[in-house]
Amino acid sequence: MRSRWLGMLEGMTREQLTAEIIAARLAKGLTWQQLADAIDRPVVWTTAALLGQHPIPADKARVLVDMLGLGDDAVALLGSVPMRGGLPSAVPTDPTIYRFYEVLQVYGPAIKEVIHEQFGDGIMSAINFSVDVQKKPHPDGDRVVVTLDGKYLPYDWTASEEEPGAR
Repeated sequence: MRSRWLGMLEGMTREQLTAEIIAARLAKGLTWQQLADAIDRPVVWTTAALLGQHPIPADKARVLVDMLGLGDDAVALLGSVPMRGGLPSAVPTDPTIYRFYEVLQVYGPAIKEVIHEQFGDGIMSAINFSVDVQKKPHPDGDRVVVTLDGKYLPYDWTASEEEPGAR
């Protein structure tokens, strides 16, 4: 079945597929939540995956491709390992993304200090990780609650057996 959104995927980049996914989602009136529910995955993960940040298992990609009316070739591209990140190294200009940048500029050093004080010298993983976004009603205006949940990874210097001075 040929997608009216994509045509042929041959030679299509992940960025082009992402643009087609967005167009198809809007044209079909689907929400990110509906797409996530269809594959029984969290909405933030599903959205990030459809925007090119995670590979999607073939069975789940098939469901999404069918819902979006994309071509069969999209399943393989959705399952490919992505180049993660992709945000420009300059300060982001999108207001929502900029606010997260601003939060990390203002609170990042404090968060780092608290992590080190409570856990030791290490980091929060962004690989063994989940994120959730919730809407919290408030009399002065709804609140956005973002939960970042990453495994703590201690720094651990492990020298190679062959490395000079390892003994």
